Amino acid sequence: MFIGHFAVGFGAKRFAPRASLGVLLAAPLLADMLWPPFLLLGWERVRIDPGNTRFTPLDLTYYPWSHSLLMLVVWASVFALAYSWLSGYRAGAVAVWVGVVSHWVLDFVTHRPDMPLYPGGGPKLGLSLWNSIPGTMIVEGAMLALGVRWYTKATRARDGIGRYGFWSYVAVLVVLYVGDRFSAPPPGVSELAWVGLIAEVVLLGWAWWFDAHRVAREA
Repeated sequence: MFIGHFAVGFGAKRFAPRASLGVLLAAPLLADMLWPPFLLLGWERVRIDPGNTRFTPLDLTYYPWSHSLLMLVVWASVFALAYSWLSGYRAGAVAVWVGVVSHWVLDFVTHRPDMPLYPGGGPKLGLSLWNSIPGTMIVEGAMLALGVRWYTKATRARDGIGRYGFWSYVAVLVVLYVGDRFSAPPPGVSELAWVGLIAEVVLLGWAWWFDAHRVAREA
């Protein structure tokens, strides 16, 4: 799952209009933000194995600290409590908590059975949507379209940055999604980790920027 996680962040704006989109996107992307440094530190492991599933060349062999259900509940609670303490915005805190945990649910749908419930063993689950390229792209595309629609129903641009910054962002997400699917596998794990980490920082900063140039629509 890639743009499906962004869809959750966009859609959350409908329920927490005062929260920055940067925060609302960081929540469903948190697991994937933790994963690259955990790989670089050797705490988690992945193999580049083309053909592992039809959609991705990655064999996600060990990643319980960033992606297990139990740890995502822990990360969600920490993130939501910190956000609530800093902002005092309850709806935003709820959106953050749900967004973080949603990552496991969406990955459970797309991954083969490699999604851990908790660190230290136990069953690994997954419905293997990644074994269908058209199915994966249809599901994620529909999710992004719905998330973007909810975002545009909840906000309106107050200037050119809010309008064109937003739509160019959506276009870049689509290009990255399609390009990643049809590009060559990454050359190594460290390159995968660094590119992913840098991309997430840039995309979150960009979202915060254009969202600050949009305002909530009146009910």
